[in-house]
Amino acid sequence: MSSTPIPASPPSPVGQLEAVILDYNGVIGRQPTSDMWSSLAVLAGWPAAQTEAFMKAFWGERAAYDAGALSDRAFWKNLIRGEQAAGSEGELIAALRTADIQMWTRTDPAVMEVLRRAHAAGVPMTLLSNAPLPLASALDDTEWCATLMSRTVYSARIGVNKPEGRTYAAALAAAGLPAPGRTLFVDDRADNVEAASRLGMRTLHYTGDVAELASRLPQAAAAPAAFAA
Repeated sequence: MSSTPIPASPPSPVGQLEAVILDYNGVIGRQPTSDMWSSLAVLAGWPAAQTEAFMKAFWGERAAYDAGALSDRAFWKNLIRGEQAAGSEGELIAALRTADIQMWTRTDPAVMEVLRRAHAAGVPMTLLSNAPLPLASALDDTEWCATLMSRTVYSARIGVNKPEGRTYAAALAAAGLPAPGRTLFVDDRADNVEAASRLGMRTLHYTGDVAELASRLPQAAAAPAAFAA
């Protein structure tokens, strides 16, 4: 979720970049629609009118799930209500997991075009995302991720969420240990950006300005044809 914008670090010449580390949701990935949230709530046994309450419960559990501290079964079981709790737990959890993955794997075509051009220009990119194991696997299986990202780092696989310092250390290691001052970190959350800045990384607090994102990355004149998200 986006927060109050913070100033970007002064841009370095794009030719001086050794690596780019990108957040997923809110940068590459689109936010779920209200209809998606309502559908997920109803699937979990909540009345559609209680979608906001469901979302509060969802986010109350999500940090632990993202960090791998809460199992897939435990996360969803804690959210199931009403008659749904009396049904087939395994089938329901599988359906909830699938719906959740579908909510979080829609991408922004304009951002994808910028990243395709950056990839064509030769800039190495690493994905750093707070994501549970099922979503991490789903993202790794997408063609865009396999094509554009040199490496991926997910919170559930390393046991800690951004903005903890260990997440950035893991991403820098995955990127081949580039100099922090020549590494651009892009995220839609101010706290994540501030943490990266304290480690000496170049930063961009992404608030939806695709042109600003493009200005901070090398851009080839032409990019390969689009692929499925």
